[in-house]
Parts: sequence; structure tokens; C-alpha cells
Amino acid sequence: MAGHRARVACAVGLGLTACAAGAARWAGRRRLARYPARSVELSHGRMVYLDGGDPDGAVVVSLHGLCGGHDQGYDAIAEHAQGLRIIAPSRFGYLGSQVRGEGTPAEQSEALVELLDHLGIERAVIMGASAGGTAAIRFALDHPERTRGLILLSSAMPLAEPVAVAPRYMGPPRLMLHDLPMLALSPLFPLVMSMPVSTVAMMLPIGPRRRGCDLDARLSNPDMARRFAQYPIEALRPPVLILHARDDRLAPFEAVRAALGRFPDAVLVPIRDGGHLLAGHRTEVAAAITGFITALDPRA
Repeated sequence: MAGHRARVACAVGLGLTACAAGAARWAGRRRLARYPARSVELSHGRMVYLDGGDPDGAVVVSLHGLCGGHDQGYDAIAEHAQGLRIIAPSRFGYLGSQVRGEGTPAEQSEALVELLDHLGIERAVIMGASAGGTAAIRFALDHPERTRGLILLSSAMPLAEPVAVAPRYMGPPRLMLHDLPMLALSPLFPLVMSMPVSTVAMMLPIGPRRRGCDLDARLSNPDMARRFAQYPIEALRPPVLILHARDDRLAPFEAVRAALGRFPDAVLVPIRDGGHLLAGHRTEVAAAITGFITALDPRA
């Protein structure tokens, strides 16, 4: 009898979770539909992006992290700064953006150049959040003439020195890249990833983001370790702003401290707490970003 009750309880629990996942998936689709996304055909394939904010403001290209998309990229900077023109592309494999070639950070960098050319933008501030930091750093290295400044927000960091064996996969297990398991495991987000449980609402539906998540885990996140010599951080020309929480479990603050000396012109703003999303520090983060952009040489 006890075993039967346990099976019934398990079935009921799974059913309720499945219903919750369906509702969350529908809510996510409705949320995405509110963003006025555009698309353009590039040599790297179709890219979906947002172009919003103040059309006369300083241009910021915002690159989202793993399990993100143009929605997260846009909100990451719009929440913290006013009076900017925000270009927020969905990186390869996310929310309709295609992948031609391997989908490496170097290819992402070239695709961004094509997007800026399409929009008639000569220079921009490049912001990389979390896994988007690799492509942002790659862009600043490859195209310093197009980069007014670089903002790294809870970003992946270059290593302080080469490693003998680079990681092969840096991301959530592939089995987790579905709505039901992501929602079921979201109560563990604060402990494992230092993010609120509510963060899962920004990730669903996972389906249109799944290929990008896999690319980030296989290629973007390990790239600075695998190709250490191809990331000469000491040669970075644009000024850099680094914002990072000391209690970030997903991108440990120790990695920021270890890499900081490699940046020739960087300002680190350490945030006391708030985890990977810098929760509760909106005013502090906004002041740092606004001050950094305002101080940039207008001729740069």
C-alpha cells in the first residue's frame, strides 16, 4: 500500500510539474512576442536582433549569456542605463539566429561586424554578459577600431595562464536543456548558480535557445582556455569595465582577480553580493555603466 501511494504521489507530482512547465512555456512565448525583433540575412546566416532605446544615444551592442537571446541581451543593459541605443542580437543558435560554419566566437565577431555594417554603425560599446563575454572580448581584440569600450557583466574571464587540458564542455547537461527539467531544477538555481528561482522564466521556452546553449557549452565557454594564445588580452586597446559579484558561483570572482592584471586598461567594480545577476545592486551597476560610457572619448 505504501509503495502504491508513493507511485501515485510521484505521478501527481510529475503531472503538476508538467502542467507548470506548459504554463511557463506559454508565458515565455507571450513575453518574447512583446519584443519587436527584426532579422537580417548575413553571410553567417540569419540574425535576429533588437534595435531600441534612444536612436541618438551612444550605441551599445549587448551580447547575452547561455540560455539567453535578444530579449535577455536587451534587458541586461536597458535595466541599467538610459539614453542609449541598444543593439541586442541573438547569438548563433538562439531565438531564430542561424549557424553557418562552426559557430565559434571568432565567427560571432565577424557576424557582428556585418550587423553593424547593415545598421550603418561605425563604432559601439560592446557588452558581454556571462557566456556572451567571450564573443565580446573576441570582437574587441579583432576589431578595436569598431569598439569604443568593452563592458564585461558577470562575464566569462580569460585565464591568467595556459592550462594543460582545456575543458570540453562548460554548461548545463544536455538533458537539462528542456522546459520540464529546467523548471523542475530551478529551485536549485540559488545554491548552484547564485541566481533567483524566478530566472527560469527568462529561459523558457528552451527549444528555440537549445542549439545556442549547446554551442556556448561546447565552443564559447571553453574557447579562451583552448586558444589561450589567440586571446592576447594584454593587447586590448579599448578601455574595459568589469562588473562582478564576489559571491558569483557560476563565474567565480577568483577568476576575475586572477585575470585582471592581463587587461591594460580596465576598471573593476566588485559587487558585494547579488550573485550572477547582481541582484539588488541596480543603482550601483547603473552608475558604473553610465559613468564608463559618459567618460569615453567621443572621438573614439
